[in-house]
Amino acid sequence: MLDVGPVRSPGYRATMKDVAALARVSLKTVSRVINDEPTVNPELVERVRRAASQLHYQPNFGASALRRRDGRSSTIGVLLEDLSNPFSATIYRAVEEMAIARGVSVLGGSFDEDPRREHELTSSMSRHRVDGVIIAPASRDHQYLRQEQMAGVPFVFIDRPPYLLEADTVLSDSRESSARAVKHLLSRGHRRIAFLGDLVTIHTAEERYLGYCDALIGAGLAVEDDLVVRNLRTIEAAQAVAGQLLDVGVPPTAFFAGQNLLTIGAVRAIRERALQLRVALVGFDDFLLADLLEPAVTVVAQDPVTIGREAAALLFARLDGDDRPSQKKIVETTFIARGSGEIPLLVGDN
Repeated sequence: MLDVGPVRSPGYRATMKDVAALARVSLKTVSRVINDEPTVNPELVERVRRAASQLHYQPNFGASALRRRDGRSSTIGVLLEDLSNPFSATIYRAVEEMAIARGVSVLGGSFDEDPRREHELTSSMSRHRVDGVIIAPASRDHQYLRQEQMAGVPFVFIDRPPYLLEADTVLSDSRESSARAVKHLLSRGHRRIAFLGDLVTIHTAEERYLGYCDALIGAGLAVEDDLVVRNLRTIEAAQAVAGQLLDVGVPPTAFFAGQNLLTIGAVRAIRERALQLRVALVGFDDFLLADLLEPAVTVVAQDPVTIGREAAALLFARLDGDDRPSQKKIVETTFIARGSGEIPLLVGDN
């Protein structure tokens, strides 16, 4: 049985030397085990791995940071849903610009809504000894980050709040903004308003659905299950579903799409049927060329630049010593009426 060794302060990160001491082996042996060299005695491999696990040791890919007086790597991590999505890409760029101004490098990664990939990437960031992390998580339990947080690594959550962890958060008001969008369609006479939503496990997707429900119920209308389709992830999926809804006996006269890719899918389905002047549409999140279509697409536009800047400001404040209780920032959205959401219910439509 291994001796647990001396008690370390909460902000201490275990080193290879600590692992070697606890496992009673040389630093060279620890290095060989970490690098998966096949010639190490299996008993020593087990001792080193057990010691590393006890100490919550992560290999240091940024060893040069240890030579700095403050132990910093001058690197932060930005982990988002999909860096190829314009919303995520804009957030990343906003963070990067603020980081560059401080002489800080940024490591980025995409989860694609996979909790396992989230764990893998956050572990990778830890091994690279990043100074802090901005994250739009896929998982619903963030206790696994507590060890790094206790070691002095600040986390800022964006787009989704942390669960079972206290941390700074930057969000848009998805629920209220979605309710406003649906009320806009109701004011044009629409009653059969379809909802296209992202994964039900995503906090913002749920908030947008609840905003849709709030508006309908507030108008004395029932939420009709046959007009609600969720767990959509791609343009193609949204296009197929919107087309199916438009082809039924009593189709919707309007759509509210809860994400920019889903809005594009709805646009395609509506235009395929030459219904763009009859079927109204409002989307959540703006997208490229939305203003150039005919009619142009009405959207609830988030402000990813401000989201990224607010998140970076919170992270760098923590790195500069801000020890206040966790902060929650709400970034306002903008409703942009361009034409598609202003199409009225036409005589003869349901």
